[in-house]
Amino acid sequence: MRTTIDIDKKLLEEALKISKIRTKKELINLTLKEYIRRIRLKNLKNRLGNYDLAIDLDDLKESRKDE
Repeated sequence: MRTTIDIDKKLLEEALKISKIRTKKELINLTLKEYIRRIRLKNLKNRLGNYDLAIDLDDLKESRKDE
């Protein structure tokens, strides 16, 4: 799909530079996918809520040794 949008030139150039992505199209598509992924994770986290796990780092390490 072709569309015309106004994108901040400096932001686009910086994103291309630090990501090593070659094309603007690839960068925009990747950015949209990442944005969608983050929003979905945030929504999932909000739906599931927070749980207080009574486990510390040593317990976690010990449980992994048993696997």
